[in-house]
Amino acid sequence: MKPFLRSQLERYAQRLGELNFLLSREDIMSDMAQYRRISVEHAEVTQVAGRYARYQQREADLAGAREMLADPDMAEMAQEEITSAEAELLQLEDELQRLLLPKDPDDARNAFVEIRAGTGGDESALFAGDLTRMYTRYAANVGWKVEVVSENAAELGGYKEIVLRIEGDHVYGALKFESGGHRVQRVPATETQGRIHTSACTVAVMPEPDEHEAIKLNPADLRIDTFRASGAGGQHINKTDSAVRVVHLPTGIVAECQDGRSQHSNKAKALQVLQARIQEKERSERAAKEAALRKGLIGSGDRSDRIRTYNFPQGRLTDHRINLTLYKLLAVMEGDLGDVLQALQHAREAEQLEELEMGATG
Repeated sequence: MKPFLRSQLERYAQRLGELNFLLSREDIMSDMAQYRRISVEHAEVTQVAGRYARYQQREADLAGAREMLADPDMAEMAQEEITSAEAELLQLEDELQRLLLPKDPDDARNAFVEIRAGTGGDESALFAGDLTRMYTRYAANVGWKVEVVSENAAELGGYKEIVLRIEGDHVYGALKFESGGHRVQRVPATETQGRIHTSACTVAVMPEPDEHEAIKLNPADLRIDTFRASGAGGQHINKTDSAVRVVHLPTGIVAECQDGRSQHSNKAKALQVLQARIQEKERSERAAKEAALRKGLIGSGDRSDRIRTYNFPQGRLTDHRINLTLYKLLAVMEGDLGDVLQALQHAREAEQLEELEMGATG
């Protein structure tokens, strides 16, 4: 194991002792907010310290087995133990490296997924519909709940723009690398000559803000309009001005919600989407500055970055950031996204590990 990793892990064992002491103090137990925060850290530190203790145990086992090799009667058993300990140590080192990587506090949050048709007219809107189906199917496969916050349907099918709210375990962490430009190459249904067309959509994945965060928006900075919801929303929704559009005047950012039955719930959701969009704008500006300093594999999550191509004639999906090519496009479009998301996650982890190492040696 690399010395910089070992020194980091030693700190966890030390921190565990400190946290155990803090959790035994009455003044901390009486302050629920502080108690919760320390308990969360305790759970994380316990996991790392526990795995490191196991690593040290297996290191000791390995050293003992190597000493036993000199004894002819014990050599065979010692060799078995050496093989087993070495394999487990490799596995534990990999696990410990992942546990040490810095965590994005937003990863555990629910997410808003905004899909917008780009170049390509009707075909782009149809592709936006396909991407919506892909994410919805994937969400269903992993047990997440999806609701439509707002939609602007296109005449021939699909969407000019749609915003989904996806609720479940670790949604933002799993989907955040989907932000960017998605390009499709295929023969449209309307094409008589059989020519392949290229069109594009942009996807933005934003963590859902804390429920109390949206209230921090200054009411003087907001213009709130109500309007009649369009499209298929049931008879009730078409008779009332329950849809809500909120404009953030300083930035010009707009959010709307027309899915709920009441104006009150639509306003609350629109404010959350607005807050998410404002935070996303700030985050992408920060990320662009960081990306200028170091060119990350995964990119800045900017929607102008072309991240992926879906080539239907060849049944091929290519993620340009990590040079991933899969020949199972139809399965992916039906929600089989696991391999793609996992590959992106691993690429980011490798990148973070490199940064940790450079920080330790720099």
